[in-house]
Amino acid sequence: MKGALYSTTRPGGRTGQVDDRVDLTVNEVHVRCAWLDRAPAEVDRLHRLLAEDERERAARFRFERDRSRYIVGRGLLRLLLAEYVGLAPEQIRFAYGDYQKPRLEHDGPWFNLAHSGPVALFAFSHSGEVGIDVELDHADFARERIAELYFSPTEVAVLRSLPETLQARAFLTCWTRKEAFVKARGDGLSLPLASFDVSLDPSSPPALLRTEWSVDEATQWCLRDLSDPKMGYVAALAMRSHGWRVVSRAVPENLHNVIETQQEDR
Repeated sequence: MKGALYSTTRPGGRTGQVDDRVDLTVNEVHVRCAWLDRAPAEVDRLHRLLAEDERERAARFRFERDRSRYIVGRGLLRLLLAEYVGLAPEQIRFAYGDYQKPRLEHDGPWFNLAHSGPVALFAFSHSGEVGIDVELDHADFARERIAELYFSPTEVAVLRSLPETLQARAFLTCWTRKEAFVKARGDGLSLPLASFDVSLDPSSPPALLRTEWSVDEATQWCLRDLSDPKMGYVAALAMRSHGWRVVSRAVPENLHNVIETQQEDR
């Protein structure tokens, strides 16, 4: 596909031989990082890719910055999904579960997206539901009592046992891991954050440690840390399977040629 965001040569293909779709194997989760603050011309091009319900939702945002970031996020999601399913971005159709988690109406990968400020992360998987979360690493919520309100007693105890200089980052680590797990399950706000434990000590690997509803479920899940200190965010990925690896790439900052070329190809 000319102008593709990501092109992958299939194994055994000649050098330069590129398939029309991006390869996503069952042992991979693709993670794409994007900047949501775009030039007005790009926002307008991405707005044209949206469905009517997405445009209506965009119009309800009070502030222009929030409206533009929503448009860019949804437009990029459509561009990225189009390269996995072989459809034009405008042809992508979403269905929504009980807690408004989007999924494809047609064949294609499971996916999830998250954003914090101008940063967005997108995750794609062919092997199961995936959850992703991101938070900008500049807020010190650990000094407030948010942890005591939402985290489990075990998590709060671990958090408060850390040196004060580490608590802000540990709080965001815990928060993003819990949110990624909840999003992967698709439970929305119905699953209390205190009903399960995740690791948050910087010396411990990311993991789901306990759920109050099952003695076995924690062993079924794999969590990955996606934090990027250079980009200034803390992030996590969750999926109910093991043996997969993360393949990360950034979305190009200038999408003009990508969008225009896809329109020419149709």
